Amino acid sequence: MRTSLRSLVCGAAAALAVTLVPGGTAQAAAWSSSDQWGTWSNGGYTVRNNIWGSGAGPQTIWANSYGNYGVWANHPNTGGVKSYPHSARHIGRSLSGLRSLSSDFTVTRPGSGAYVTAYDIWANNNAYEVMLWMNKQGAVGPIGSRQTTATVGGHTWDVHRGSNGHNEVFSFVRTSNTNSGTVDVLAVLNWIRNRGWYGDVTLGEVQFGFEITSSSGGLEFTTTRYSVSSS
Repeated sequence: MRTSLRSLVCGAAAALAVTLVPGGTAQAAAWSSSDQWGTWSNGGYTVRNNIWGSGAGPQTIWANSYGNYGVWANHPNTGGVKSYPHSARHIGRSLSGLRSLSSDFTVTRPGSGAYVTAYDIWANNNAYEVMLWMNKQGAVGPIGSRQTTATVGGHTWDVHRGSNGHNEVFSFVRTSNTNSGTVDVLAVLNWIRNRGWYGDVTLGEVQFGFEITSSSGGLEFTTTRYSVSSS
């Protein structure tokens, strides 16, 4: 009787740990959400579903940790960003107060749809937004005009500068796609400062995820490794 009961309890726990994503893939996840603003805190990071754009379809996020999460999204093939599911770490320090700030990542992503795998870094109470595009797929493009090509932070980028009407945006678009790597984030942020585009700003969050414009029919995006280190 004890053995049978223990087996039932273990089986129930295992069943609860499996999330069935709408696309049909079972993910063994510690947390999942289909809520527009679904949020989970883990290890000093915040994971968010973040369906913020108009005309969005259904989306489900799951996570085992801040560095291992994924999303199933079925957004229509229309223009405009629909969502930015991501994991974020708050920094809360000025550039001059940092000796180092780096991040590493590994993703798997679909070969269709329209989206960007990107860091989104915020400064001075969101007055400045720095995007680092690690890869892109489909009809997507950065805000503003191209300024130059720069090799900084361990990568070569086409650098764009503009505004979305709410904050100034600096977009570093990698000249070739990559699904894995390490970025010296502080070097990139200081490169902007050295050009006089902002001063000794205070950093908010360093976010990393998938900025999805379209994923018609349902596509899956997975981050298998992500972390931010600072000193």
